[in-house]
Amino acid sequence: MARLTYQLAVVANDRHARTAFLVLLVGAACIALAPIFVRLSEIGPVPTAFWRTALAVPFLAAMVPLLPDEPDRKAGLPGWGALGGFALAGALFAGDLGFWHWSIVYTSVANATLFANMAPVFVALFAFLLYGTRFTRLFLAGMAVALAGAAMLMGDSAALGGRHLLGDALGLVTAMFYAGYFLAIARLRARYSAGVVIALSTPFTALCLVPPTLISGAGWFPETVAGWAVLAGVAVVSQSLGQGLIAYAFAHLPPAFGAVSLLLQPVLAACFAWLLFDEAVAGLQALGMVAVLTGVVMARQGALVRP
Repeated sequence: MARLTYQLAVVANDRHARTAFLVLLVGAACIALAPIFVRLSEIGPVPTAFWRTALAVPFLAAMVPLLPDEPDRKAGLPGWGALGGFALAGALFAGDLGFWHWSIVYTSVANATLFANMAPVFVALFAFLLYGTRFTRLFLAGMAVALAGAAMLMGDSAALGGRHLLGDALGLVTAMFYAGYFLAIARLRARYSAGVVIALSTPFTALCLVPPTLISGAGWFPETVAGWAVLAGVAVVSQSLGQGLIAYAFAHLPPAFGAVSLLLQPVLAACFAWLLFDEAVAGLQALGMVAVLTGVVMARQGALVRP
């Protein structure tokens, strides 16, 4: 907790950090609007995920020169041999988006977004299995609290019917894919700038979403101008602006503080869903949401220790 207090003081006393924090909040709000766009889309959830990334490619390419320079990382295009890492990151993000968009259809916006934000729990599990990473007691306690909250949410969904339970399960699968994406991006970010990583991994995401879109049998194209406007909105607002603004903010904020701040996404998503779709949060679901958010904050603050 002292660490987070120190980071809050850094943000409060540094003008660039304060600006970056405001940018981070705007980016989080942009991403929190993604499930709203999915609900409004005229086509299926997987085609919507495809257009979210495909239409975002030119906007992301235009944003790369606007992102801050990172002198210790490569800003130019990587060689052909390095594209495999970007392809892996794109494929994992495709799984993340595909399952998340499906979960939004079957459960509440709040639950879908909240389960997707349990990715840190799976990052910890993958880090232990792949790299032998050990964790502090605070991290393990946070993971236990988050899982208890997830159990509350799953139990509440079971009472609401199998459709909600399926959506929650898809949300958990989303978190697994996002955890893998996070680890892949972390390796790329050790060598390349944020703009390069985002701009080059997104086209691979769009390509990986083509086969599942074909298999789904859903239509590729909306029938109205309003339908295209929704797709343009999720591509520009949630994918391009959301990802771009967060990439900018993370270059000027302590990583742990920035990560905790992004937990505002499920809260904002729940507020948007309440305003637009009358999806109220109450009872066991509210308690489960509080537990998951608390657990993830604790897990993020628990220092990771290598043996």
